[in-house]
Amino acid sequence: MRIFVDMDEVMADTYGAHIKIYNSDFNGKLTTEKCAGKEVWHMVPEAHQESVRKHAFRRGFFRDLEPIADSKIVLEQLASKHEIYIASAAMQFPNSLEEKSEWLDEHFPFIPWQNRILCGHKHILNGDLLIDDRSYNLEHFENRGILFTSPHNVHTKGFERADTWLELGKKLL
Repeated sequence: MRIFVDMDEVMADTYGAHIKIYNSDFNGKLTTEKCAGKEVWHMVPEAHQESVRKHAFRRGFFRDLEPIADSKIVLEQLASKHEIYIASAAMQFPNSLEEKSEWLDEHFPFIPWQNRILCGHKHILNGDLLIDDRSYNLEHFENRGILFTSPHNVHTKGFERADTWLELGKKLL
């Protein structure tokens, strides 16, 4: 089986990073729970929204992300049985190409560079499964899609869902 896996909010905790940076920059008290169902930038005063939207343009943002719990172990098990490709929309953030590649080298060395697709739109992907946190990517994927739960998508309906990597492991291993 050919499986495409998104990075941000599926393998890497960008949501938590946005909250951490915002709280540090503005002495905020945001939590994941307070933001559930929204993008982080929607949950801050209007005067701070542009700052949050620019986090991903900061050098080091993608390089310093924390892996999502259990993603390493489950992906390594999946990679031993299936073709795994990382498919991340990286083109909109110039620093992200290099940083995402380095991050994958550090945290997921078992996924070779040849299996990394840093792209724009994901509608070009042709495989058996796409695991993504954005419903708009799943809408245009022709085969099975699994919506990986992230704080921003907790209210999204209409897709097969996995809340954790352990749940994905049960579905796919």
